[in-house]
Amino acid sequence: MLIVTTDTIPGRAIRRTLGLVVGASVRSAHLGDDVASIMQNWVGGEMHGCTKIMAEAREQALDRLRDQTWALGGNAVIGLRFCSAEIASHAAELLAYGTAVDLAPEPDGAQAESPIISSR
Repeated sequence: MLIVTTDTIPGRAIRRTLGLVVGASVRSAHLGDDVASIMQNWVGGEMHGCTKIMAEAREQALDRLRDQTWALGGNAVIGLRFCSAEIASHAAELLAYGTAVDLAPEPDGAQAESPIISSR
């Protein structure tokens, strides 16, 4: 499935626009990761525990977005966007959203060039 940040996919026609699709994931930090992140914040640098949690949340949100798209009969998502928010002192929500579409097949022998986020 193509998932792109653009509103079109060069060389591909959109047969049907199916509507908004959303994938969300809420994650909380493990106490050990949280303490390590606080300590890392004092000295500076990447907070590896938080990075891992957000990467897992992003993958889960994209999986849910794909599932919604397939359920609507779509084969691609255009206009992908992400947003995140802290919903508790140790939890964050990551939201992926875009527009599910049904793309026409590629013309024979053509390869569309596009900024692909995912091709699962």
